[in-house]
Amino acid sequence: MNNGTRKYGTRSLAVWEGGRPPDDFAAGQTFEELYGQFVRRGDRLEDRGPDEPPTERIAAYVAALLERWPNPTGEQDDHPVWDDGLHGNETGPLIYFGVRRDAAEEVSTFAAQVATSMGLVCFDVSGGKLLS
Repeated sequence: MNNGTRKYGTRSLAVWEGGRPPDDFAAGQTFEELYGQFVRRGDRLEDRGPDEPPTERIAAYVAALLERWPNPTGEQDDHPVWDDGLHGNETGPLIYFGVRRDAAEEVSTFAAQVATSMGLVCFDVSGGKLLS
């Protein structure tokens, strides 16, 4: 963060466990359901449950991405691809994360390939498209 605003534009991706939705619209609906269940958990603070640890497959997915592009040891703004890192963005069968726009094509392609190879669904939230 830089004075409360991001220095770079981002693309948002979501990866989750489950069957591949038949189309982009259905994927968007599935993402919204998972987001509501595992990330948002209600508008009121008292409605929000404890964070769930990531499933084994989601944890392995994060590890594969971090092997390719490790998190920095310093400020997150100094990282070349992740908007705000990956750890802490995974919960249960879902990870929702930001990728800097200048690295979005390369990272999205790799993220989708890894997800597919692990039997996970990869969805470009910003573009509303399934990736494979």
